[in-house]
Amino acid sequence: QVRLVESGGGSVQAGGSLRLSCKASGATYATNCIGWFRQAPEKEREAVAIIYSGEDTTYYGNSAKGRFTISQDGAKTTVYLQMDSLEPEDSAMYYCASAYLGPKEDKLRWQAYNYWGQGTQVTVTV
Repeated sequence: QVRLVESGGGSVQAGGSLRLSCKASGATYATNCIGWFRQAPEKEREAVAIIYSGEDTTYYGNSAKGRFTISQDGAKTTVYLQMDSLEPEDSAMYYCASAYLGPKEDKLRWQAYNYWGQGTQVTVTV
């Protein structure tokens, strides 16, 4: 079992920044993907950023490229999402998720992830 707990959400004005944290515990050694998804009201869940330790690679959703950065602490117990230049369209519930995926599997497909946190709300105001 893997437990994921998010923090760092809140309300910020457009153009501002937030840093989200996801603390992982349990059988994290059984996973090789961890990262962030988000879901806004009446919109589909979408990938934001993923760390794939199987190839030491990061993946970003189209909306996050150039503005968001995913990182991990040295102990690999916490994953961060640095969000800069936030826009109202970034408002959503942000979820931390983890899974074990094969090299050729799409890392940005939320349906492939079996461990999920409860989410942290991000609201960007104009």
